[in-house]
Parts: sequence; structure tokens; C-alpha cells
Amino acid sequence: MKKHQLIFKILMIILLLVLYIYIVYIQSIPDNIVVFEGEVINLKTILGLKADLTQEDDVIETISSNQNKVINSVGKKTAKISLFDSIFLKDVNIDVLPRTKVIPVGSIAGIKLYTSGVLVVGMSEIQGIDNKKYKPYENTGIVEGDTIVSVNSNLINTTEDLIDKVNSSSGNEISIQYIHNEKTLQCSIKPVQTSNSEYKLGLWVRDSAAGVGTVSFYDPESKRFGALGHGITDIDTEQLIDISSGEFVTTKILNVIKGESGNPGRIQGTVENQKNIGTIYKNTKFGIYGTVENISSLEIDTSKEMELALRDEIQTGKATILCSLDNEKVEEYEIEIEKIYKENNYDNKSMLIKITDKRLLEKTGGIIQRNEWFSYYTKW
Repeated sequence: MKKHQLIFKILMIILLLVLYIYIVYIQSIPDNIVVFEGEVINLKTILGLKADLTQEDDVIETISSNQNKVINSVGKKTAKISLFDSIFLKDVNIDVLPRTKVIPVGSIAGIKLYTSGVLVVGMSEIQGIDNKKYKPYENTGIVEGDTIVSVNSNLINTTEDLIDKVNSSSGNEISIQYIHNEKTLQCSIKPVQTSNSEYKLGLWVRDSAAGVGTVSFYDPESKRFGALGHGITDIDTEQLIDISSGEFVTTKILNVIKGESGNPGRIQGTVENQKNIGTIYKNTKFGIYGTVENISSLEIDTSKEMELALRDEIQTGKATILCSLDNEKVEEYEIEIEKIYKENNYDNKSMLIKITDKRLLEKTGGIIQRNEWFSYYTKW
């Protein structure tokens, strides 16, 4: 009897271990993948997992057993992941972009972002007109990182909109629509009177952010640009900022702070009283994107147009980067590509590089942060 119990326990442990492995594998499969035409899609699968590649709900091809699929047609596709060909698990959205030519830039520019709605970045109790302490936001479900998009069915675009709607409530309960983890939710909240004409919710909110960053490339055909190479996250919530619009402006570099061990360096610049370059329409984990209207402000060398390389075409070894550490001056510096992450199709961590140029090391201490971000808070 004891022997049977022992065998049963061992089998249960093995079963749980296998189940755990499958769960980890499934969670490691990204929800969204962006590749270029002719690039390999790497979908990790194990025994029993299958990916049906579809376009407009028609199955194009089945990927299984760790096959690498080269996509040769541009457009939006979906990989439907299933277990043992019968249990649907998830959809993976695949954007296949056309091969294109761009001009590498490397210059510094100013960035101003405006959020969709107002972002909740903090909470604190407030003192009412009766000198008592209140927390109006308690039990509403609103937490830091949520975005308030409407009050009493009126759209909220700025902190001024929120202030106006809360004050006009005269202390009566209001209905708030907000976004939490990409889901739109609704709650009721009763503002607290703090003076004869002012009512508050006890929320710290923000509707804009600004800073400086490196322009990665310019596409002369579409007149669009990419910058930073990573998404802009809120300094308090550490979440990707959902923007409604943005401005792309010139900047004046004020200072370069050299990095040290455990303390990365950074460039400090100003975006005030600068010339307009263009508009920003997207903030993603791969960087920010927009349209250039004043190309002369970027000092672009049109003779350096080149075709974007696929991951399989990139090689380890010596390379160069473009970098601007002085106003209106872009220079080329030596680096070494030590490792390439060819299986990573879903974020910006595509390679490991080492700065080898002594000039750049002397000026910066290595790679420095290009976005000295500052934001505007309002407590309401």
C-alpha cells in the first residue's frame, strides 16, 4: 500500500512539473510580434503546442516543433496557438512590415507628450473645509497607473478638464470612467470640499511629460522618424505612457553627466522656446514615432540612406554608432556587437553591444541615458 502511495505521489509530482513547464512556455509566447518582410518568426513550441498562421481567418500554414517560419508577404497576420490541436490557448498578432530604406540620424531632439486622459500617479488624504481628513478615492477601484478618461460622460483630456468637472459637481457624487490594465471601468466618487469654491478627489494626476532623446532614423519616403529605441514610461508608475499626441522640437544640450559604476550618465537639455520639428503619434516599447515637418532642423545627411538589415543579416564584431553630445554636431563612434538575440521578435532587446571608442568613454563613461524626463503634476 505504501509503495502504491509513493508511486502515486511521484506521478503527481511529475504531472505537476510537466504542467508547470507548459504554463511557463505558454506565458513566454508574446501577444504581439513585429517583423520585416523576409524575416524569421521564432515561436517557441513544445510537444503538443501548435501555431496556425492565419490571415483574415484563413489558415496559411501550421508551425510546430520549433520550426522557424520566414514571412514573405506584408500585412497583419495571426498565429493561433493550440494544445494537442484541440484546446485553443491564445492569439499572437503579427505585423509584417515591408523592407524599407532609412537614413540613420543620431541627433538629439526634444520630446513633449500628452496623455490620453489624465494619468493617476499618486494618492493622498485631503483636509476638508471642516478640518477632517478624507480619502474620497477609497473603495473606488482606482489605483496608481490608471487613466481617467471621462467624468459624468464628459471626456477628460487635460488636468484642467478634470479640475473643472470636479469643481462643477459642488460636492455631489460623480461618475468616473477610467482605464485599468487596458480595461475600461467605471466608479462613483464623492468630491470633498476644501474651500468655498474648491473640491478635490485626493488624486495626483498628470497629462504631459517632456524630455530629450536620440533620433534613430528618418524614412524619406514617408517623412516619418523613429527615436529612442525604447518606450517612454511614467517615472512614477513605470508603465508605458498612453499618448494622445506629442510634439517633436529642437533642443539645446545643457550638460552631459558622465556615468559611473552603478550610476548611468545622462544628457540634460531643454525643450523650452525651441523650433518645431514635427509631431509624435505613437509611443511603443520599440520607441516613439512621428512625422517630420521641418527636416532642416535635424541636419539629416540624405547621402547615407540604407536598407534596414534583418536580424539574420546582423553579425557580431566591430561596428559604429551615431551620437550627438554637442549641440548640432553628430559624430561616429566605434562599438563592438558581442551578442545578437535572434529569437527576440517582440521587444527592443535585440543585441548586446560594448562601447570601445575611447572618445565616447571619456565623455560619457559608456552608454548614457538620453531622456532626462520631467513631468507636470496636479493634486486633485
